[in-house]
Amino acid sequence: MYKLISTGFGIGYIPKGGGTVASVFCCLCMYLTQTGGNSYNIFTSAIVTVVLITLGVLASHKMEPIWGKDNYRVVIDEIAGMWISMLFIPIGITYLLVGLILFRVFDIGKPFFIRKMEKLPGGIGVMMDDVLAGIYANISLQIVIACNLL
Repeated sequence: MYKLISTGFGIGYIPKGGGTVASVFCCLCMYLTQTGGNSYNIFTSAIVTVVLITLGVLASHKMEPIWGKDNYRVVIDEIAGMWISMLFIPIGITYLLVGLILFRVFDIGKPFFIRKMEKLPGGIGVMMDDVLAGIYANISLQIVIACNLL
């Protein structure tokens, strides 16, 4: 079960770009569940965020002794980070694309203390750099929306 969760239902086995594929998969899931008459539910999104982070910490902590520190197969952190990027943001194609780009820029570039989060022990270190990247992406997207730049 930990392998299934940590690999994002197998996405992590993609040898190159698994984190990006997992982030895109998360966007697709958000789009499909938030469109077609479904309204954005803050409570549900907050619960999903807590569940993703909790499961991610547990699963990645269990897989670290087997696969090593922050192995490429572990993509639950990208899924959680992408989810956080879109927390409290209306789900639409434009916002999802900008949120995805912002999250990947922060996740790959690791500015503003994100890299330091990786040094935390176990599953916390695996998850927290992506959580912080998601927070930065969310704040950036909130500013873009507030300034009517999209």
